[in-house]
Amino acid sequence: MFTVRNAFRRSSSLIENICLKNGDMPRACMSTGPQQQHGTFYEFRTYSIQPEKNVAFLRLTNEKIHLRTVPSELLERGVRRLETRFFHIWKYDSYAQRVGVRASLAQDPNWIEEYISKAMPILTSQDNEVTYLVPWSNVESLPKDGGVYELRSFQMHPGGPVVWGEAFQAAVSAHAARGHAHLVGVFHSEFEWLNKVNALWWYESPDQRAAVCHKAHGDARVVAAVRESVTYLESQTNKLMFPCSYSLLK
Repeated sequence: MFTVRNAFRRSSSLIENICLKNGDMPRACMSTGPQQQHGTFYEFRTYSIQPEKNVAFLRLTNEKIHLRTVPSELLERGVRRLETRFFHIWKYDSYAQRVGVRASLAQDPNWIEEYISKAMPILTSQDNEVTYLVPWSNVESLPKDGGVYELRSFQMHPGGPVVWGEAFQAAVSAHAARGHAHLVGVFHSEFEWLNKVNALWWYESPDQRAAVCHKAHGDARVVAAVRESVTYLESQTNKLMFPCSYSLLK
């Protein structure tokens, strides 16, 4: 059965379902995120697919994604990871814009009939996460087409960037500055898991990633920065992802 897991994950997060039913604006009373300098945010969406329907979902999305990209900008038009999950990053300039986009799609018969009605039975679940670029990060261009992505997700100690931000920045910046990997962007979660940071990296190939990670493990400056950062770390997950044919970042 298809479910959207946007349940409360922290008692300090007081937001209604991020899927925004009936065009309601989201309401949040507390966040551990940094003070935002502008309204632009990025919505991470992860779709879990029935294993036997993976090829069908990829084909359908490849053919019909243009119907979805008309009302809002898609930073990353789909990065497939493993065989049964797809990942999108949607960019919005405000929550009002997101509400308008959702309302427009709900009234678009082509989108509903040609995509949603066919995609929903294929999905097993969908996860949504609203994030902002951290103040010291930008969405960087890639050095060349192709390659693979790694999404590193860090669950940090409660308290927000005022507690762990400087150490985390030093660790990520050390990796990027020393040329061990190409940093696409760093995103701080505003809703869903709080005190969570996602770092999106690019590599030429999985083997190149393995080589640069091995090299980084022997870099004294990187090791020192990471050692300081992990004192604030609760958990970390890594996802290796491959761009779909309709991906913008490829």
